Amino acid sequence: METLVPVELYRKMGVIVGTQICTKYMKKFTYKILPEGFYLLDVSKIDERLRIAAKFLSTFNPEKIAVVSVRVYGQKPVQMMCKYVGCKPIVGRIVPGTFTNPRLSAYIEPDVVLVTDPRTDRQAIVEASRVGIPVVAFADTDNKVDMIDLVIPANNRGRKSLALLYWILTREILRNKGILPPDKDLDVGPEEFMVVKVVEQTS
Repeated sequence: METLVPVELYRKMGVIVGTQICTKYMKKFTYKILPEGFYLLDVSKIDERLRIAAKFLSTFNPEKIAVVSVRVYGQKPVQMMCKYVGCKPIVGRIVPGTFTNPRLSAYIEPDVVLVTDPRTDRQAIVEASRVGIPVVAFADTDNKVDMIDLVIPANNRGRKSLALLYWILTREILRNKGILPPDKDLDVGPEEFMVVKVVEQTS
């Protein structure tokens, strides 16, 4: 099978490495357990879901796509995707009521929400579900996926993994929209989507 990027790159960037816990739903995306107890995700299923998610997201007006990451390692990838695609980044703390309270200055009305981690981005998922907005999520082996409409199995904690995942998704959305030719890449590589280091956050 021809994958969106070489299988070796998925492995090198740690995309296939899950956790030592696997939920019932996520088991179908795994293929092996390492001696140390870590589950490995199936590259073909990761690749397939990235294609499906890119096609799905490319049907929306970019300005109506909200992309969420409370997790620090997901914040630069989210911002880079939004820069290229034109969607709305929500990084750091999610203000309660962002999707449900029109009186808030932070209020937005997206048509679809993409989240980096179902656990840390739970607030966004709950609010989107409450108002009927479809949710796409990167999910690791230990994630619960209730209220999520489309799961992309992947290591959603790693700095390198998140950079590659968001880079691929960005490229494929632009290809599906005809903005990028099918054989062309973005003008930057996945490393440009990567957080260099975690900056201490001040309160």
